[in-house]
Amino acid sequence: MDTTNEATQAGSPSADEKTWGMLAHLSSLVGFVIPFGNVLGPLVVWMIKKETMPFVDDQGKEALNFQITVMIAGLICIPLMFVLIGIPLMFVVAIAWLVLSIMAGLKAQNGVAYRYPFALRLIK
Repeated sequence: MDTTNEATQAGSPSADEKTWGMLAHLSSLVGFVIPFGNVLGPLVVWMIKKETMPFVDDQGKEALNFQITVMIAGLICIPLMFVLIGIPLMFVVAIAWLVLSIMAGLKAQNGVAYRYPFALRLIK
């Protein structure tokens, strides 16, 4: 018997699922190096593992929805920079992005299905 599927059906993600779930969240940090990497990283992880790992399917969608939300918030900050409120707002968005992505990755590594406090649920 496959113990991985049994553990998943019982509600507890396997060690592989926890690792991939963590990667779904932390892969967004690729955005520091590659433009739009914050969306591409979770998208790639989610697309690779969504069919075989239910926990990664859930966490990948959550990470992707949050990264899309952050990207939209960042784009909104750009025109607001002309009225000066966009500059501090961009820092707030960047700090929230970094902190919440790391928190989500750590929770996923512990097998907890993390939900971001604010995210547009575009992918269901």
